[in-house]
Amino acid sequence: MERMLNFQDEPTDSTPMEDRADNSYETPLAERMRPGTLNEYAGQTHILGKNKPLRVLIEDGRVPSCILYGNPGVGKTTLVRIMASSTGRKLLEINAVSAKVSQLRELIDDAVTFKARSGGTSAIAFVDEIYHLNSSQQNVLLPAVERGDIILVGTTSENPWFEINKTLLSRMIVYTLQPLDEHDIVKLLQRALDDEARGLGRLGLKDGDGALAHIASLCGGDARQALTRLDTAVTGVALGGGAYLTKKDVDEATGRQTLRYDRAGTDHYSVISALIKSVRGSDPDASLYWLARMLAAGDDVRFICRRLCILAAEDIGLADPMALVLAESAAAACDRVGLPEAKLILGEAVIYLASAPKSNSAYLAIAAAEKAVLSGDMIEVPWHLRNDGEGYIYPHDDPRHWVPQNYLPNAPGKSQPPRFYLPGKIGAEVKIVERLKRFWKRFSED
Repeated sequence: MERMLNFQDEPTDSTPMEDRADNSYETPLAERMRPGTLNEYAGQTHILGKNKPLRVLIEDGRVPSCILYGNPGVGKTTLVRIMASSTGRKLLEINAVSAKVSQLRELIDDAVTFKARSGGTSAIAFVDEIYHLNSSQQNVLLPAVERGDIILVGTTSENPWFEINKTLLSRMIVYTLQPLDEHDIVKLLQRALDDEARGLGRLGLKDGDGALAHIASLCGGDARQALTRLDTAVTGVALGGGAYLTKKDVDEATGRQTLRYDRAGTDHYSVISALIKSVRGSDPDASLYWLARMLAAGDDVRFICRRLCILAAEDIGLADPMALVLAESAAAACDRVGLPEAKLILGEAVIYLASAPKSNSAYLAIAAAEKAVLSGDMIEVPWHLRNDGEGYIYPHDDPRHWVPQNYLPNAPGKSQPPRFYLPGKIGAEVKIVERLKRFWKRFSED
């Protein structure tokens, strides 16, 4: 066992080659088990399933210039290599993080040379994490893509619509790769556990109590993470003389669940979007889940509070004016007490906001007023409302604390004053509109 796992004294220069250990275990399991064909490839059936567009192209020997966009561990690099091997094309690889303009030009020259020698077959220029290329570097590639000198395939975990030059992106197809589902990951793990040539089959371990499914549930759709967890857990059990891999072994060896979350990137905005939309949709359970995702990932509590304050005004508004008061109080309380106790405050606020009646009348009203101003509806301030004017009637001098008075004249060329506030018909706005009806005829006409 020690010899198989490479756990022995390091060989010296004088150690015969036949007595040296098999070093295959120095290569990560995810790399050893990397699929080599479309039939071995797991997931992405929306583009690679039978008769799906990308699979049809690859099987016909074609590869479009494209961006493979998806989270780490979903098979982007593997798919690029399968594209090359399945179509018999030369693969020229470069990493965008360390690439220089001179290196990109050399890559294009190599591709042009290959195309000439191969009778017109274009090479695949694979740029890993292409979003790291700046505008100048991306522009170097543009003419070669236009002429067909290269088939540019880039991978990125960042949204390409934000990170890639529009001129380059217009000449490419964007394929979005999804996180693998647990069923696909279990199949990959089982294959690795059984494979004696590339995987862990020589160790002879079996899945004891659904450990593979447990790993799949922990990795957030990341096949590389799943295989890394399997490698670590199985190695530990094998060294201890065990024959079965259990959930307990996995937890002890690999720790907590992987959180698929990038605070500075796409995940951050996706999850806050899900939180806002769940609160707007009056689903407190969904709202709490997305809040918990942000908190578990260490997102900025002040950012969350700011968004909840905006939501309280935009989506709840006058249907429940206390929503904004509560959101602002929660923000102040979170700032005062800090984490972890702030989780309780945010949880209470999210439940209240999600459960509150909803109205966007205030949001629509200020947007309409702003539009009127920006479109040129410049209404002169009436003389009686000016600070130096005359004729203003002080409402509090009347027992009703209101007097009929014109506060907004007609816009130039209009037959009546503009309308902005159109009250909703639920929550506190019902009472608000009843009061306004007593003062202004226009609210009785709605």
